[in-house]
Amino acid sequence: MRAFHSDHFVLPLPPGHSFPMSKYRLLREAAEATLPAVRVSEAPPASDGELALVHEPDWIAAVAEGTTTAAQQREIGFPWSERMAERARRSVGATIMAARTALMGAGGEGAKCREGVAANLAGGTHHAYPHKGSGYCVFNDVAVAARLMQAEWHRQHRALLRVIVIDLDVHQGNGTAAVFRDDATVFTLSLHGARNFPFRKEASDLDVELPDGCRDDSYLEALDRALAQAWARHTEGAPGLAFYLAGADPHENDRLGRLKLSAEGLAERDRRVLEALRLRRIPVAISMAGGYGRELGQTVAVHRRTLELACDSWRAWRAMEECAP
Repeated sequence: MRAFHSDHFVLPLPPGHSFPMSKYRLLREAAEATLPAVRVSEAPPASDGELALVHEPDWIAAVAEGTTTAAQQREIGFPWSERMAERARRSVGATIMAARTALMGAGGEGAKCREGVAANLAGGTHHAYPHKGSGYCVFNDVAVAARLMQAEWHRQHRALLRVIVIDLDVHQGNGTAAVFRDDATVFTLSLHGARNFPFRKEASDLDVELPDGCRDDSYLEALDRALAQAWARHTEGAPGLAFYLAGADPHENDRLGRLKLSAEGLAERDRRVLEALRLRRIPVAISMAGGYGRELGQTVAVHRRTLELACDSWRAWRAMEECAP
């Protein structure tokens, strides 16, 4: 299974800042050391043209040129730097590469066999809007990748590519919901904490709000109902591509999550999502999304387990596609 990383650039943060950027480096190291089926590649940065499929030119320019205001930087949650701007582009680039690989194969449009499953070892920047960043998110990687894959698919097949976004970060994907508001070609599903950030939420196609302290059984029941509703609303057939935001922040030891899922509960969440997509032959690009554990190693372990389960699903997909390993 192919995975793409964007952690080449270190993000400088103010003293005492809580956002654990080192988790992405640790996750890459864990994947390379313990998951031999994962082939890790560095992602290229997204271009201005790719970002402009979703983001306003003024916002792209402000990030590139360092003219974001103090208020904009506060809303994002960290200061501007050249490295921050480059890393934001590469995070989008990694999700683009994961989506293209899952949908079209490692060789892109000329590939003979789809990979079916691929991952960004970071990503899931779902709070970014077309005109601004928010909540540690500068550009919206999933939204940009979805738009680009729709364009590439149409160019190759002269057909519409329908997309589903399954957002299981503990925080609602408000930016993604806003981007695809009233867009029938992209279905947005979000399971999130009712009382968690963002405190003013957008309307996804399907929102499921969960109470503080929600545990494994209740969460998985809600997930099953949500997936069933999502499939029932696709009356014209299954989507052609999925984006799965596999946040580690519903974990019981997460500082920002407010839910109480165990590590095994999160693994079962991943199994159910990946199996549902595989049985419907829907390629999936996975993003790690949030995770702010009191112990960083626990967060990395949750993400690593997601990748392990993704490898299992990839093997099953490849067997169904009759592809060589």
